[in-house]
Amino acid sequence: MSRKEVFFMDRQFKYRSVFSPYFESFMKMKDAMGYGLNKFGYTFLELDRFFLETGATDTYITSRQIAAWRATRSNDGARTLYEKYSVLSQFCRYMCHLGHECYVPRMPKRKEIDFMPYVFTHEQMGSIFRECDGLAISNCSNMSTALVAIPALIRLLYSTGARIGEALAIRNMDIDYAHDRIIITETKNKMQRMVPINPSLKEVMKQYESYRDRMPVEGLADRERSFFVTANGRPFARGTAYSWFKKVLKQCGIPHIGKQQGPRVHDIRHTCAVHSLEKMVKSGADIYCALPILSTFLGHKTIAGTEKYVRMTREIHPDIIDKENVLTSFVFPIKTETDIDYGNDY
Repeated sequence: MSRKEVFFMDRQFKYRSVFSPYFESFMKMKDAMGYGLNKFGYTFLELDRFFLETGATDTYITSRQIAAWRATRSNDGARTLYEKYSVLSQFCRYMCHLGHECYVPRMPKRKEIDFMPYVFTHEQMGSIFRECDGLAISNCSNMSTALVAIPALIRLLYSTGARIGEALAIRNMDIDYAHDRIIITETKNKMQRMVPINPSLKEVMKQYESYRDRMPVEGLADRERSFFVTANGRPFARGTAYSWFKKVLKQCGIPHIGKQQGPRVHDIRHTCAVHSLEKMVKSGADIYCALPILSTFLGHKTIAGTEKYVRMTREIHPDIIDKENVLTSFVFPIKTETDIDYGNDY
């Protein structure tokens, strides 16, 4: 079984509509071709739910069905909708190739949006860490809670600049404490990369492991198991991380605008990049010598993908652009009042 197949079984991408076998065969085809599967898997879950709710029984897709599905996506941003249409169009062509006549939708116009991510200040990140540590479980019988992992997850995102999907896909075997690094395998660009673990993050990760492994679930430390898990030992979805993050922002007094305006969990990655670039320049590095380092660190294919951080850094810290001891950002250790026995909560 391939790594991606294991990953998607863990995420329970299980389809139940009349199109379920075709969604699965399409995913296997894309996997064999070396494509990342996240985009397809989540879009198919949405489409699968739509076909179930509308009682679809025939294995062909009409223009009327597509219009009805589109009407349910009023909250999607232009970029998100474009990506979903891309998946749907490819799937309809695939069905036609198999002999099932489907309407192939026209792609919507793609608007180029000059989106400016939200970059948290150092003070705001400190506040976010403190509020993560202070989160409490309102229902002790909730065995699907991911609360135990949230403080460590947010710190890992900030220290490594990893995407949320990359972080949640980390397995125990991907972590190499002996060499202070994590192997990131589930990447956006399908390019495996290593990210360094600095001493403060290493301490946080080991502290999380000690609490996690005390939960009454067998095999949590097994090599193939996910590093970040819920109270019942299962990997948790991005939506869970987003929900907790919104609660933290509210408690920090940071407004969450929503509707693609953020702040988003992904903005922690942008914050990591800006803070790292700021630190390198303040340490005496030439900004254009620092860019290739930052680009490799973030897993970008080209320097062009990293250059926007120069603009962001200039706007936020204009004093440092015109003037690495360590690239990764320091994270504060998790603060607890006592050595909490998490086993009591689960």
